[in-house]
Amino acid sequence: MAKYDPVTMKDWQIAEIAEAEMIPFDEMCERLGIPKEERIPYGQKIGRIDYLKCLERLKDKPDGYYIDVTAITPTPLGEGKSTTSLGLIEGLGKRGVNVGGALRQPSGGPTMNIKGTAAGGGISLLIPMTEFSLGLTGDINNIMNAHNLAMVAATSRLMHEFNYTDEQLAKRNLKRLNIDPKNFEMGWVMDFCAQALRNIIIGLGGKMDGFMMASKFGIAVSSEVMAILSVTTSLADLKERLNNITVCYDKWGKPITTRDLECGNAMTAWMLPSINPTLCQSVEKQPVFVHAGPFANIAVGQSSIIADQIGLKLFDYHVTESGFGADIGFEKFWNVKCRFSGLKPHVAVLTTTVRGLKHHGVNAGALPCPPGKPIPKEYFEASPQTFKWLEDGVQNAVHHIRTIKKAGINPVVCINAFHFDSKEEHDLIRR
Repeated sequence: MAKYDPVTMKDWQIAEIAEAEMIPFDEMCERLGIPKEERIPYGQKIGRIDYLKCLERLKDKPDGYYIDVTAITPTPLGEGKSTTSLGLIEGLGKRGVNVGGALRQPSGGPTMNIKGTAAGGGISLLIPMTEFSLGLTGDINNIMNAHNLAMVAATSRLMHEFNYTDEQLAKRNLKRLNIDPKNFEMGWVMDFCAQALRNIIIGLGGKMDGFMMASKFGIAVSSEVMAILSVTTSLADLKERLNNITVCYDKWGKPITTRDLECGNAMTAWMLPSINPTLCQSVEKQPVFVHAGPFANIAVGQSSIIADQIGLKLFDYHVTESGFGADIGFEKFWNVKCRFSGLKPHVAVLTTTVRGLKHHGVNAGALPCPPGKPIPKEYFEASPQTFKWLEDGVQNAVHHIRTIKKAGINPVVCINAFHFDSKEEHDLIRR
């Protein structure tokens, strides 16, 4: 195995070396005992696993241990949940344990912005890194198409209702839905943070170019379709959920759904390949599924139930992660994802950093860290002043520990250490 120096090497340099030694998709499947009829390859490196065939074959096998990785309230640069998840997977793998995991797919917006990809960092890295960061096997593209199909159906229906009488609509097997152009729940989506498209006017052309109305673009992973992919348990479940999305409202405030617009089944067709999770691997050649990636602040914030179901059958230890902090990510993991899946984690890992806990020491005068601006140098120093920040900020971790314990789950606190941390700072957190 190649040697990497995570202190001097950038993540892309580590990934480039690791990918040269990457286990091919078919060979990884052979190691996991996945037969050819359950494999859907996408080139040599990665591929999907047919969830239905795999789960049917392994239905009588007991589940492995279920581990969720969460965090304190994150700072703008993140606390390292993905890094911790991958490090835990690799660490257990070093001990000869049959271990794997499931992570969320990153969005193109944050990847191209200040936060960067969600592939972990250093040696705790997911590969192939470029493919992972830029679309992988097309799930986000399928979500965009399915979501925007609903918007096309709604806006074209609005145009027809404006242009045609009830009799003309009936000849086209359509009935008037009385769509209110000022009351749309959905907008359009793309996989970027495009500020200029957040509030727009559409339909500026002629009579057959749509109805002129205010509209909007959001980032693709904010789509309800992405949230549905995360919590779906079967193709039938996916189809039912995609037919019950509220797109807009009529003039009396009644919801108009994808079922009313008769586009839910077509959306399901777009999403059909995406119900199967993609198999990637860590730098140290441990198997990791990548499936779904909704945000936790506006959606459920979890990788998919299906990826967890497969992982728990294939691995003795299955590691997954929850978005944002435990007060939102773990809460939704426990109260939404686990309720839909019927699964219960054996343990939760609470990720912390010295830098992050200092940031939360606001009562002790911690300096702010605005997104997009350099972190104040005091955060990299161990001084009497910053010790007070840290001591005050530890209460944030205590709050999240209590949140996890309310679910009856034992939390393990992990310090995601950096070279500028001091032993005294780590000791303070442990106390």
